[in-house]
Amino acid sequence: MKKWQCSVCKYIHTGETPPDKCPVCGVSSDKFVLLKAESDAEGDTLPPAESAPPKSSGPGPVTEPANLYEKIIGIMVKHHAHPVSVHIPNGILPVAVILFILAWALGSELFVKAGFINLIFVILALPFVLFSGAIEWKKRYAQALTTIFKIKILAAALTTTACLISVVWYLINPLVLSSSKGWIFILVNIVMLASAGIAGHIGGKLVFKD
Repeated sequence: MKKWQCSVCKYIHTGETPPDKCPVCGVSSDKFVLLKAESDAEGDTLPPAESAPPKSSGPGPVTEPANLYEKIIGIMVKHHAHPVSVHIPNGILPVAVILFILAWALGSELFVKAGFINLIFVILALPFVLFSGAIEWKKRYAQALTTIFKIKILAAALTTTACLISVVWYLINPLVLSSSKGWIFILVNIVMLASAGIAGHIGGKLVFKD
């Protein structure tokens, strides 16, 4: 049976032909590469995959990164900087939103300040999270723009925008949760949390291929 690998997300499909669409990242069948052919049920060996690279008589030359920036980018991709760094906002955001909801319901100024401090840590982490995500998308996923990547990019943009709105709004009006627009502030934070959850879910799907 033949094995086909998606050249974008590295999902592996087993079958005589590649799938019409990658079940993980959604790219079309022309993005699949034939990896190898295993022995069939009758014991005959199928011919080797035509796309397999020719064997080299010795190790080829190692291409060094052009500059320090490229070296750093290579390290980030190799050691999964984006999946690791995204745990910071994804871990802090639920706490911040819960604190804001409690502050709105109970009228607690302490909970408001605690939620705001949590958002500050998110704001500090987001630039690296977004940068490493863009690098991951470019280097690992060939800047594919299928539906799943469009949704992930939109979710990341919504998360960032909602977080900035919340921080700026609180700085302008620290009593926002006790005002008549407090429910709007809570809604913005719920959108922020939902968007972060969607982006995280898609990231997990791409990493674990399920």
